[in-house]
Order: sequence, then C-alpha cells, then structure tokens
Amino acid sequence: MPVYHAPLLRIDPKETRRYAGLMKAKDFDEQRILDACEDALLLAQPRGVWELYNYDCETQTVQSAPPFTIEGKKIGAHLAGCDKVILLAATVGDDIEDMVTQRFEQGAYASSVLLDAAATTAVEQIADGMEKAIAPKMAAQGYGMRWRFSPGYGDWPLEQQPELIRTSRAESIGVHLSSSLMLVPRKSVTAIIGLYKIRADAEEQHSPQGCAACNKLDCPSRKVLRNH
Repeated sequence: MPVYHAPLLRIDPKETRRYAGLMKAKDFDEQRILDACEDALLLAQPRGVWELYNYDCETQTVQSAPPFTIEGKKIGAHLAGCDKVILLAATVGDDIEDMVTQRFEQGAYASSVLLDAAATTAVEQIADGMEKAIAPKMAAQGYGMRWRFSPGYGDWPLEQQPELIRTSRAESIGVHLSSSLMLVPRKSVTAIIGLYKIRADAEEQHSPQGCAACNKLDCPSRKVLRNH
C-alpha cells in the first residue's frame, strides 16, 4: 500500500478561478483569489494512497480480493488493452472544509466560495502529483499509464464508489463515504488508472480526457473544449 506524502508547495490561481466559476469575470480582484490559495495552502493536509491490481479488460474486472466488475461503456473503452490498474485516493483533509463552512456561516460568502475552489484545485494537484510519481515506477516495468478516471465521469456510476474506497485503501488516509455516497472529507478524490504494456512497434491510442470524456455538459467546472 504505497502512501503519498509529498508537500503541496503552490495552489494554481488560474484553476482556482475556474473552479469558482470566474473565468469570464474580467474585473474580479485577483488578490482575493491569491489570498484564497494561500489560505488553502496553510490549511491543506495532503495525503494519498494507491494500490496496484491485475485487470481483465474483457470482463472489466479488477482482480482484487474480492474482485469487482466495473460498470460503464466509457470506462470500459478507456481501460481497453490494459492488464493492470491502479486504484488511488487523495485528500486535503477536513480543516479546509471546516473553514469553508465557518466563513459561509459568518456571511463571508465570496471568501467561502474562493477557499472552496482553492481546495478543489489543491486535491486535483495532489492527484496529479501522484500520477507523476507513479509513472516512472510503472515505466520501469514496461507499462504506460492512461489518465485517471473517477466515478461520476462519463457513464461510470457513483454507486461503485464503495469499491474504490475498498480497493484503494482510502480509509487508511481518512477518506470514507457518506450515506449518499459522497466522499468525506469532501475535498477528496478516488480514481482508477489503466496500465498497458508498452510496445516498441505500436503507438498508444489516446481516448478523450477529463471533461471530454464526461457527459455532464452543464457542469460549472467544465473546461472549455475546442475541436482541432
């Protein structure tokens, strides 16, 4: 059960602006976004954990103990050709969420929203950092990595979130589920990464990533997608 404890040195203000829904707000005080990022940096308790499993892409089965079958055509297509998978979990802890709630209850609504957006940016950066740390280890074993895919993306149902909690060992870093299948702490991430054998004579075909793979077109955090 590898554990990820790399420090969070910076929170991206541009991504924080996007998660706050302010990408088109030209006259918003940038310093308020920077302040939210600094506050989140002080409050964050970055932690991550991951596990490696064999995977049967024909039946979409993660060969954990007990095994579980992944539901959804898009996630199945995304993992096609993979014979191993990584299940990961990451979090920034409870302190940021507690402060977001406190500021909201005090009527500091803008500050609460910006801190919430900075916390979302932070946990995504932690997950990104985990991918970057894992990639060379897998490459040394002859494997390439697909980008991470979480329940709720595309047609992968949230009802499978308990399996990710179990197989990633998320509870070892304090991440669990509410009765409505929401992650607790709320600023947490669970995801799967497919591993495929690198072939010298073949070029890996990439499937759509992130927002391009998700059918939730009305999501306020959706990135702008362009056809090339």
